[in-house]
Amino acid sequence: MATDTNTQIYHERQRLQFCLLHSLNNLFQQKDVFTRSSLNEIAEKLVLEEPNNETWTPLSVLFKPHHNALTGNYDINVLIAALEDKGKNVVWHDRRNGASSIDLDGPEDALMGILLNVPVRMFAGLWKSRHWVSLRKIDGVWYNLDSDLVAPQAFEDTEKVREFLDYIIGHGGEVLLVMNNKQ
Repeated sequence: MATDTNTQIYHERQRLQFCLLHSLNNLFQQKDVFTRSSLNEIAEKLVLEEPNNETWTPLSVLFKPHHNALTGNYDINVLIAALEDKGKNVVWHDRRNGASSIDLDGPEDALMGILLNVPVRMFAGLWKSRHWVSLRKIDGVWYNLDSDLVAPQAFEDTEKVREFLDYIIGHGGEVLLVMNNKQ
C-alpha cells in the first residue's frame, strides 16, 4: 500500500511507564486527549467505586490499585474507563481465533484501532513487565504507533498486520479492539 508522504502521524515517545498514556494519545492522534492527571483521576475514581477497598498502608501513596503514582503503569481498568468516557467500546479479542478473525479492512468508522498489551523483559530478563502499544489505520494505511519506536512504522498491507498480531498473540500479548460505536 502506498503511503501519502503528506500524512502527518502523531506519535508520542515513551517516558517512564506512561505507555498507556502515550498509546491512548497515539490512538486518538492528538496530544493531551489524555493526560497524566486525567488518567490518575480515572484511577482514583475506580478505587472509590470498588466494593472491596483495600486497607491503606504507607506504600499506598505510591502503589495504588490501578497505577503507580510515580511511574504511571496504568492497568486495563483505567484503559477501559478512559475509552468509555470517550464513547468507545473495548472488545477483548479471543486469542483462540487468531488475527484472521479481525476485520482490518472494514470501515474506519467501526474499528478505531487496536491496543496491544505485550510482555517485556528488561535488565537481562530480571524484570518482567507489560507494555501498551497502539495500532491504527490512518488514510488507509495501518501503523504501529508503539511509543518505544523512534517513529511510527507503516505496515505494508493488512496481511502484515495480521502476521504481527498473530506473533503478538503467540508470545503472550493481548489484543484489544477499540470500536468507535458502543455495541
